[in-house]
Amino acid sequence: MPKRMVFLLLVAVGVLGIVGVGSLLVGAQPVNVGEALRVVFADDRSDAAVIVHDLRMPRTVLGICVGVALGLAGALMQSLTRNSIADPGILGVNAGAAFGVLVAVVGFGVGQFSGYVWFAFLGAALSTALVYLIGTVGPPTTAPVRLVLAGTAVGAALVACAEGIVFLDPKAFDEYRFWIVGDVAKPDLSVTGQFLPFLVAGVVLALLLGPPLNALALGDDLGSALGVRVARTRILTGIAVLLLSGAATAAAGPIAFVGLAAPHLARTVTGTDQRWLLPFSAVVGAIVVLLADILGRVVLPSGELRVSVMTAIVGAPFFVFLVRRKRAVA
Repeated sequence: MPKRMVFLLLVAVGVLGIVGVGSLLVGAQPVNVGEALRVVFADDRSDAAVIVHDLRMPRTVLGICVGVALGLAGALMQSLTRNSIADPGILGVNAGAAFGVLVAVVGFGVGQFSGYVWFAFLGAALSTALVYLIGTVGPPTTAPVRLVLAGTAVGAALVACAEGIVFLDPKAFDEYRFWIVGDVAKPDLSVTGQFLPFLVAGVVLALLLGPPLNALALGDDLGSALGVRVARTRILTGIAVLLLSGAATAAAGPIAFVGLAAPHLARTVTGTDQRWLLPFSAVVGAIVVLLADILGRVVLPSGELRVSVMTAIVGAPFFVFLVRRKRAVA
């Protein structure tokens, strides 16, 4: 089994590499494979080199990082809540992070990722706590559905508050409107460089949580009997989710449904074993974001659609499909 899973994981990484190369090639100005590979290693400032290095490489690298973060965060949330329709966007985490960034930009004049990422973490933590408090009131049999409804309501309220703030401040609106529509098209790699430490910390923490999350899937009592510290595992899982989804939202804006779809796609290969589900979800999340970015570049005859728009177009029907299935409620 481990050899098979390692092989399949390497295949998934290979697919991600192919999609990454495709991200360097596809766009308004096509670049052939040979030319793209040449200028990757030799930036001669030709037209192809400018397109690859200045435009497509930064968005490809950021897309991979954001996809890894959202895919892992979604898998962790589904395991933590035992709810297969959990997702950082659906449960209001992304909305809280986005509102935190808005407060930083408008209220404190913070314009750099290194500054407003902390506000994103705080906003995500507060919105998550609020959703959890609202969603856990009532009989446990309906808790998964209540969490989704609470997340949707809190997210909608935060979006309404954000829109009210930006419309009262024209300058803030000009800055915020380009960020609120989630996208990975950044002019350089500076944001990715600042995002990377949070991503690495979140990924390492998430992968270490695989075995205890497997035990908790059997129930808190049995997990505790197997030696798992239930409270500590839940707290660490929450920290990992905040690190991954909060930093990803601060870097690229809110991108929904990646954290929902990636774990489900990965689970068709790995089953419920968190030790394999988590790394597969990370790779699949990166593939999903890159494919959405590539499709957004070519779907219109002129211009392009943002990543968040493409993931919503595909993810919303997928969410409805999951909700309608009897097994959607874990």
